[in-house]
Amino acid sequence: MEPRTAPTLLPRLAGFARLLHDAGLDAGPGRLKDATQALNHVDIALEDDFRETLRCVFVSRREELPLFDAAFDIYWAPPDPRVMAGQVPMRGRSLPLDPERAKAWLKVLGSPQSPLPRENEETPASSSGYSAQELLRVKNFDQMSWEESEQVRRLLAQSPWRLAERRTRRLAAARSGRVDLRRTARQAVRSSGELVWLLHRQPRVRRRPLVLLCDVSGSMERYSRQLLIFAHAVARREDVETFVFSTRLTRITRLLRRRELDRALDAVSKQVHDFSGGTRIGEALHEFNRKWARRVLGHGAVVIVVSDGWDRGDVGLLESELERLRRSAHRLIWLNPLLGSEGYEPVTRGMSAALPHVDDFLAAHNVVALDELGRHLAALDSRRSRR
Repeated sequence: MEPRTAPTLLPRLAGFARLLHDAGLDAGPGRLKDATQALNHVDIALEDDFRETLRCVFVSRREELPLFDAAFDIYWAPPDPRVMAGQVPMRGRSLPLDPERAKAWLKVLGSPQSPLPRENEETPASSSGYSAQELLRVKNFDQMSWEESEQVRRLLAQSPWRLAERRTRRLAAARSGRVDLRRTARQAVRSSGELVWLLHRQPRVRRRPLVLLCDVSGSMERYSRQLLIFAHAVARREDVETFVFSTRLTRITRLLRRRELDRALDAVSKQVHDFSGGTRIGEALHEFNRKWARRVLGHGAVVIVVSDGWDRGDVGLLESELERLRRSAHRLIWLNPLLGSEGYEPVTRGMSAALPHVDDFLAAHNVVALDELGRHLAALDSRRSRR
């Protein structure tokens, strides 16, 4: 590690905090201040002490350790005499950064571009050829190896998820809006009856709840693991009710609230006994509407059904239950992993029957598609669409 002096350490430390923030860690001004104070008590010339001190300050959860180590190796890499001036050596680690932010950091750190893909690999149109992570983001889930699936974990955990908000009937104090006569009168009493200023109030704003209904039948086996990882990532930051179905419906909301992903997925595999079974979407939706709808569809909930539409059940039952579900939800979205495949058309009987009853029909075949879903949910308007 290169030597550090007090005058140059603080700005470099601030830059490292910005990199951690872009990678999804909590690295605000408070953490930066704590890091500065903590470094006063260690010998910063020792790389191990320097790394461990910053790790103790910026890492709060176990799953953040790989992100911190990758960011540390990238940012604090020692100079290599074999590399030209203004550049740093290639690293084996990578960070799940937004593509635009990754470009900016490559420029700041002086990193050379990543090698271009081999001739037998197709570079996506949206790819600039600079990042293996970018290629992984556009790769179809069913074409990924186990190692790539593990990298997708981190990408989904850092996805920009924020559900749209709704106005509630309850009011809260605000700087503008309708005049709050009661609070204004109370304030006037405290000032000897003089009306000094007007107090206002506005409706409270809350995030919409989300309900996930994921198909884990045999035809969805290639996508089930990644979609459960996606559900776990969303459940860590949103109010989500999650159900899986094949031949029957199973609620897994509490299981996905576990912090460690491996334990959550292991608990799901033990409780769900019809993985890779047949598909009866209509029967599963009927059970949801009869048993769970009134419990979880309040407060303008958004419902997402994840399925390829291959159904062996009653098509008439599927249509009627989808129509009932759509009337109860603020928005009904259908995610189909096959929609991202070239030349795909929704001609199966289940998918054809479902399309007239859904508000949005979107893809779910790679990380980019799920990021687009997150942006779509954040932009939902306050009124339900009418088809």
